[in-house]
Order: sequence, then structure tokens, then C-alpha cells
Amino acid sequence: MEELPSSEAREDRNSINGDYSSPIYELCCKVCDGVFTDPVTTPCGHNFCKSCLTNCWEERHHCHCPLCKERFTRRPELRINTTLREVADDFKKKNGLEKTEILCDACTGEKFKALKSCLDCGLSFCETHLEPHTHVLRLKKHKLINPVENLEDYICQKHNKLLELFCKEDQICVCQFCTETDHKNHNTVSIEEECRERKTQLVKTQTDLLQMIQDRFKKIQEIKHSVEQTKRSTEKEKADSVEVFTALIHSIERSQAELLEVMEEKQKAAETQAEGFIKELEQEISVLKRRNTKLEQLSQTEEHLHLLQIYSTTCSPIHTKNWTEISINTDESGDTVRTALSQLQQTLNEKFTKTLDDKLKERVSTELKRIQQYAVDVTLDSDTAYPKLMLSADGKQVSLGNKQQKLPNTPRRFKKCPNVLGKQSFSSGRIYYEVQVRGKMAWTLGVARQNVDIKGKIMLNPQNGFWTVGLWNENQYKACADPPVPLTLREKVEVVGVFVDFKEGLVSFYDVKSSSHIYSFTGQTFTENLYPYFSPGLNEGNKNSAPLIISPIFYN
Repeated sequence: MEELPSSEAREDRNSINGDYSSPIYELCCKVCDGVFTDPVTTPCGHNFCKSCLTNCWEERHHCHCPLCKERFTRRPELRINTTLREVADDFKKKNGLEKTEILCDACTGEKFKALKSCLDCGLSFCETHLEPHTHVLRLKKHKLINPVENLEDYICQKHNKLLELFCKEDQICVCQFCTETDHKNHNTVSIEEECRERKTQLVKTQTDLLQMIQDRFKKIQEIKHSVEQTKRSTEKEKADSVEVFTALIHSIERSQAELLEVMEEKQKAAETQAEGFIKELEQEISVLKRRNTKLEQLSQTEEHLHLLQIYSTTCSPIHTKNWTEISINTDESGDTVRTALSQLQQTLNEKFTKTLDDKLKERVSTELKRIQQYAVDVTLDSDTAYPKLMLSADGKQVSLGNKQQKLPNTPRRFKKCPNVLGKQSFSSGRIYYEVQVRGKMAWTLGVARQNVDIKGKIMLNPQNGFWTVGLWNENQYKACADPPVPLTLREKVEVVGVFVDFKEGLVSFYDVKSSSHIYSFTGQTFTENLYPYFSPGLNEGNKNSAPLIISPIFYN
């Protein structure tokens, strides 16, 4: 007969359902583990299927709660909890758990609902016809289960015996006689044991499925968050671009007004000059006309003495301006306009570049303030340091010495390159730290994967587990990608900020002093822990002896 599962079984059930506070669990009978069928309530307040509770009490010959074990001096009258039954039936209907009603095989007239099916009898019985199985000694040994339609599926078709064992080799249910014939020497276990094992596997599968579901819900949230971040960033960039181009338009309008004013002034000056020239020319024309009139009169006179007397004064050259080289300088005006336009273009370029630089600097400065909140405390790991490297006592500075130190050859010590890793490793979230590189001609900084090859020749690139940038030959900056990316920086870097975002697959480098962005590795996948990576570079005849210094971070 069925009874309340043991504490171990209840723990198994709890692992399946996940939480006893779950609403689904509250709709389950604590005897059969199924959703209630005709639920009844004990005086102590616990609920069970009516048939399950009845069978428990009839088997033990005394009445107690199968859950809390409270004993009742007299057998309580059981009445179906109609409200709970409606809720349970509705749950079964919505979740496809409704089963076809099994009727009693022993009823001859009106057939009543079967309470149990007997695997030994091969029949299903209602409460009345099941009664002999509760007190007849031979029948009490029969195997009773919840009523089912296909009782033949529980009987071995070859030996007409109860299927109570499971053959692991052939993966089928067998009877006791099968183990002595076709399944002799096979590994067989009880059906109950196999079911427990299968349930354990189901629990694991369910757990894996739930985890997959949770992972996908999490990924949905990440995608939504990423889209929201992109939207905010886009809106900020749009606002910045509108501001930049609005300022540029205002500058163009002002410069245009200034240019038009210059052109107007040049036009007025030309007109004034022309008016002066015309006035002078008109005056000379008047003088020349008067002289011409006198000459005409003189040429017609009959007074010879008079002609000779005034000839020298009348015919002497008139002092007038040489107008051959004189003109209104339109070319100069054109040159002025072209010069003004050239100056305007240069001014606009300078203003645009400055405005854009100011905006970028403002944005990077804001970004730096945001990511500095993820600052972590980084110290150098002496067990990884190349033997010629000199580390400070506090583990915050490193420089390259001239002599190789006698150090133990630890598994993680760099053997051929002047490198050292940080003690701290990181595997999630965001991290940020700053390193002073002031006074150096060469250096390399970044992060390295946990299991990089540190004993041989190192090729710095993401494929080999390194995400770094560096300086070579005093002024050659590069990002160590594959192939390397040359970097053009406006100022010599003095403090480098290193930022890592595991979820976004991002490694970014910043010039902290000028609040400018140096380079970013994007779209990366980090499958191992990351360690801060440092290389002070070669000494170059003591010209590069300044140390790399892990700087304290100060931010508002």
C-alpha cells in the first residue's frame, strides 16, 4: 500500500520542485506526490487525496496525519474540500494533467469510479470492491497502484507476471521469470530504484533546462541593456553633433558678415577713388578745352604780331597727370576677397577642430570619471617577474636592472622577456587601474590571459592572450593587435588608464592627463582569468631606466 515518502524522498521531491513555497507544490498530495484528486483536510489542517489518506489509515489500523504525525483518538469524518478540488482540477485542465476516469471492473450495474488498480488481479476496483484487499491476508499482499487504463502494460506478456524489475542492458521492464530466462545474468534492478535514478536524471535535465532558460532570459536583458546604452550614447552623440554644428554655423555666419563688411568697404573705397579720378579728369578736360579754343582762335587770326607775341605761352605743354598707369585696382579687391576666404576657411577649420576636440575631451573626461569607480588595487607578482626586473617593496614599481638575480624558476616566471604580471586576477565585471609611464622611452601595458606561454618568445596579440598597447623608440605608439596598429597621439603620454569590461569584451586604454582615448580592443571573448601585464622595456643605455609606477587613483 502507498504511504508518505521518506524524508530522503521528500528532499528529492523538493529538489525537483525547487521550493516548497511554490504554488504547484501546495496543490500536490504529500502521499502520492500528484496533484490532488478529491482532496480532504485532516483536523490538523493538512490536505491529502481522499483515497491516499484512507489507504494509510486502513493499513495502519490507527489514524494519524501522514505529514505531521498527529494522532487522532477517533477516525475523523472526511469531507472533500470542494474549493481546493476546484483549484486542483482547474490546474490539471490548464496543464493537460486531466486523466480519463477509470471505472471499477467489478461493478455489475452502475460502474463507480475506481479507487485503485490491482496488478496481481489485473483489475481496477472502486472503494467498495477494493475492501477485501484491506483485510483478506492473501489479497493484502497484492500490488495496488493508482487506477490506470492499460493494466496489461504492467504485466509480462510472456510469463503473465507482474513487471517489477528493469533490465539495464536491454532497457526494458521484466518480471522475475524473465531474469531466469531471456535476461539471465543481466543487470536488473527494481522498477522503483530505476525510477529514482531516472528521476535524478530528470532533475538534472530539468535543472539544465532551467539554467538554459535563465541564461537566455539574462541574455535578453543584456541585449536590451546594451540597446538602451547604445540609444543613450547615440542620443548624446546626436546632441553633441548638433551643438558642434550649431556653433560652426554661428561661426560661419559671423565670418560671412565680417567678409561682406570687408567687401563693402573695399567697394566704397573703389567708388571713392573712382570719383576722385573722374573729378580730376573732368578738370583737365576743361583746361584742355579752353586751350583748344584759344589755339583755334589763334590759328585764324590775321594779326601776325599778336600771334607771335602769345604763341610761346599758348602752345607751351600743359602740365597734366599721366593716366596711362592709373586704374581702379580690382585685382587687389579680388586678392582681398580670396585672402579673406582663405583666412575664413582656416579659421573655420581651427574652430571646428577645437570645438570637436573640446567635445571629445569633455566626453572622454566624463567617461574616465565613470570608469574610475571600477578602480582595483593592483600589485606586482614577484613570482612572475623576469629575473632582471627590480620590484619595489610595496609591489607598485618595476624597472629593468643590469644584473640577473638568482630567483627560483617558478612555473609562472617570465624567462626570456622583461615582463611581470599583477598578483590579482579577474574573471568578471569591470576593472580599472592607472600606471605612470613618465620619463620612459619604451613600455608595454595591458592584460594577459591566465594560461599564456611565458617561457618562450612572446608575440603580443589577442590571439596569444595579450591585450596591450606600448611605446617604442620614444615616440612610436602601437596597439599590439594582429597586425600591430600605429597610434598617433598629440601629446606624450604620462599616465595610462587601463579599463576592462568582461561582459562587453572590451579592453580600453586612456591618456589620463589629457583625458583622451588611446585605443580599444572590442568584441573580445574572455574564457580565462585576466592578469594585469607590465613591461618597462629595455634600458637603452640607461635612457629608459625610469620605473613603471602603479598610481593611486583620485577622482571626484
